Amino acid sequence: MCSLCGILGGNEHWADAVARPGVYTRSAERIDRRRERARRVAIANRILDAFGLGISDWQGSSFLLSTRTGKTEIIEDLGHLWPAAERLAGRPLDPLAEPLLDRLEANRHG
Repeated sequence: MCSLCGILGGNEHWADAVARPGVYTRSAERIDRRRERARRVAIANRILDAFGLGISDWQGSSFLLSTRTGKTEIIEDLGHLWPAAERLAGRPLDPLAEPLLDRLEANRHG
């Protein structure tokens, strides 16, 4: 999505599970949106753990991204996750690296 569309569309990130009039979503109810947000945090944490990072929901409006030593950054939405993670880690991170994906897949089934 272009940044202008993001501005005109409201303050939600395009990937967030939000109710929009006229748009089908299984997350029409607030509790469903919170559950989906928690599920996304859990998935992100499975990946971030490999880099010594973790993320938590902050009052349903932002996220706290932290290192194991406690260095923390507030991010507005998951679209800002990887640039912030790389800043905190001090190095490039590849969440699609083959060894990481293999390890995640093995942990999923084992």
